[in-house]
Amino acid sequence: MSFRFIEDHRDTYAVRLMCAVLGVSAAGYYAWRERPASTRTTTNAALLASIRQVHQDSGGRYGSPRIHAAMQAQGRGISRGRIERLMHRHGIRAIMAPLRRVRTTDSRHGLPIAPNLIERHFAAAAPNRIWLADITYSAPRPTVGEAYDWNAKEKGGLRKKNMTCSLL
Repeated sequence: MSFRFIEDHRDTYAVRLMCAVLGVSAAGYYAWRERPASTRTTTNAALLASIRQVHQDSGGRYGSPRIHAAMQAQGRGISRGRIERLMHRHGIRAIMAPLRRVRTTDSRHGLPIAPNLIERHFAAAAPNRIWLADITYSAPRPTVGEAYDWNAKEKGGLRKKNMTCSLL
């Protein structure tokens, strides 16, 4: 790691000065420069090119699991962890769909809003002075037959898609 830093900055600073600051020998740095790339480095470079190609072919939508499956389909026996490490190291990420968020309050309207008389002071001076209410709505997800049976027996009607019925 130190030798890579020295290599990247040798045009700006003296090599011997950087070696002294980083606590490595200049001879070690020059030996590192002359050493050929390892087999692992060259195979990682080839693998990275393949990962980039599969990622580009998918329109940037494939992450490591799908890229791993595509490589397996090509007959390349590479572990998913190695693909993940290379993708992470080189900033290759899948395009993710935006999170869907349920919005239960629509404050963008011109209708009058009830005044906040309590202003978060929930301690009442006497009983029956402060009344609070809350309505929580969650979209129902029963099966069709279940929704019909439950509503027909208990409520006397079919469930509506929105909250337009009176509460009282």
